[in-house]
Amino acid sequence: MSAVAALTIFVVAYVFIATEKINKVKVVLIAAGLMAVLGLIPGSEVFFSEHEGVDWNVIFLLFGMMVIVGIVKQTGLFDYLAIWAAKKSRGKPYRLMVMLMLITAVGSPFLDNVTTIMLVAPVTVVVCNRLRISPQPYLIAEILASNIGGAATLIGDPPNIIIGSRAGLTFNDFLVHMAPIVVAIFAAFVLLTRVLFRKSFEYHPERVAAVMALNERRAITDMAMLRRCLAVFALVVVGFCLQTVIGLDPAIVALVGAGLMLLVTNADVNDVLEEVEWPTLIFFFGLFVMVAGLVHTGVIGAVGEFTATAFGDNYLLAATSLLFGSAVFGAFFDNIPYVATLAPIVQGITDGIADPAISDALWWAFALGADFGGNGTAVAASANVVAIGIAARSGHPISFWQFTKYGIIVTIWSTALAWLYVWLRYFA
Repeated sequence: MSAVAALTIFVVAYVFIATEKINKVKVVLIAAGLMAVLGLIPGSEVFFSEHEGVDWNVIFLLFGMMVIVGIVKQTGLFDYLAIWAAKKSRGKPYRLMVMLMLITAVGSPFLDNVTTIMLVAPVTVVVCNRLRISPQPYLIAEILASNIGGAATLIGDPPNIIIGSRAGLTFNDFLVHMAPIVVAIFAAFVLLTRVLFRKSFEYHPERVAAVMALNERRAITDMAMLRRCLAVFALVVVGFCLQTVIGLDPAIVALVGAGLMLLVTNADVNDVLEEVEWPTLIFFFGLFVMVAGLVHTGVIGAVGEFTATAFGDNYLLAATSLLFGSAVFGAFFDNIPYVATLAPIVQGITDGIADPAISDALWWAFALGADFGGNGTAVAASANVVAIGIAARSGHPISFWQFTKYGIIVTIWSTALAWLYVWLRYFA
């Protein structure tokens, strides 16, 4: 009965989130409260358990990067980049979208997709405001590009960090096995956006002319502060890349970087904290508690075990099930807690396989499905929630279905291409 109750609460909450009848933060807090009152979560352990509770690493990584972005914003850097991007693209909508997507996709594998979105999304809003065009299509395209690009490396997408830790896979392993298909899918995605967003492209020569006349260098309000910010940010990036060497979680690196940047810039703490997306952080907290209810009552575990026993020694079927199953469930349950829950089950399957190449193939199928499933819905990945929060805060809200109608299309064809890649590389 507890599993039925947890699943019912989750489904009802998800319907309210999808229909946007009630603010999503209110929905997740009410749902999380019901889970707690009915005893469907592991009590106080929900605050401490790695697999059945709130993932504080994600929460504090987001908080740290929000503080960093809030400080950098005060220097005028985002206005500078916005004017620069508008001038380089000459205001041509598709060219601008490709440029912003390329920046996002290249940054995501090395900064992680959430951090990249937090840096690029404010620039996008500014440049679109300058051109007086709707930023929603550009933000949606960037989110999709960030989830595709982030799949390429160990640190590019949070689920990859979990998988790499559980499977003993290195940064170079991800580059060798994941990067080729990610590059191919991103190239196809760039072409697809020309069709997906064709009705959204607006070009107004008179507005472009006004932007072309601007001097981007004048947008920088404090060059000395910007230099200090960039120096600290460079250290944060190095910390992310050397995670396995220095032994610090990305969340710790982000928090230390935020504190150091506050120190060296002498920025007003109250002003910076006003830039933090508090509703987004609270939404993640509530969502983690909701998923903890599904984990604690055995709903997600039962689904995973059923999948694990269904394919026996047919490893291509196993890879197919992991790939498509992860894309589907990762799209609806948030791919971070989903991967954290299923990773032990996948490890149990792979431990019984004598051929290490086949064993690794199952992990790659699992990772590709979870990463690309992050594009499925508006709440499927951290980058989605963060970008949508930034859009709402800037006065350009993106609805659940406005994002999802594009995300589902991209998820379906990217997952299909990923399956073809897995079959050809590991089983054909």
